[in-house]
Amino acid sequence: MSCLCFSAFGQHKVAFKVYNAKGKKVSYKQLFKKAEQSDIILFGEYHNNPIAHWLQLELSKDLQVKNQLILGAEMIETDNQQALNDYLNGKIDQIGLDSLARLWPNYETDYAPLVDFAKKHQLAFIGSNIPRRYARMVHKDGGFAALDRLIDEEKVWIAPLPVPFDPELPQYKNMLDMMGGLSQIDIVKAQAIKDATMAHFILENYKAGYIFLHFNGAYHSDFYEGILWYLKQKNDSLQYLTISTVEQENINQLENEHKGRADFIICVDNDMTKTYR
Repeated sequence: MSCLCFSAFGQHKVAFKVYNAKGKKVSYKQLFKKAEQSDIILFGEYHNNPIAHWLQLELSKDLQVKNQLILGAEMIETDNQQALNDYLNGKIDQIGLDSLARLWPNYETDYAPLVDFAKKHQLAFIGSNIPRRYARMVHKDGGFAALDRLIDEEKVWIAPLPVPFDPELPQYKNMLDMMGGLSQIDIVKAQAIKDATMAHFILENYKAGYIFLHFNGAYHSDFYEGILWYLKQKNDSLQYLTISTVEQENINQLENEHKGRADFIICVDNDMTKTYR
């Protein structure tokens, strides 16, 4: 009898719930239906959250069944695209990709399944993020002006210059406040050049009739800013969808601070194990 009670109690354990922007509980099916109607999807993750990574893969699988799909990610930098293409085309193996590309420490557990899914189904996978050395230049060496020193062969890896920048966007203002005020504006500009570059390479590789599913840290697209702001600066006619990830102690009601964060919010139990610390 005690085993039956324990089993029944265990059935109530839920790892995550899905909410819409207003904080109403919705189903994955509703999220998927909207995803199928979208041109570009920004799936914001916590980098060490296994539920977000699992749902990214599941959404990719489900969309691929009846739709033409392009995948892309912050976690691959633009100058590593050739190495990634060679892996996808079978010209090099995983060891070759490891040696030629700057892969994140959690690549094997969290992003390799997405890349291997693209390889299996012959999908394009776009590395969208600015090479980190250029973002570091913006942060450490004079803001956007530092990028003017790049030669033309290097500039192909970043968003076209000059890059528009609005420091009054709430997410950038919040970041600036957390970093200590205007003296740290170049940190925010480094964030902006990442957002701008990801938006640029998403649009450059988007094809009409396809769905471009892009994976990025949630802060890069939360509250319809970051990447999405730059996307809309260039093309406001496409159908965009945003997804975010949050963690809460109680997932049965979305906390007010998370409402409006994205079109759909994946609310994960904060006891969920992490893919890395």
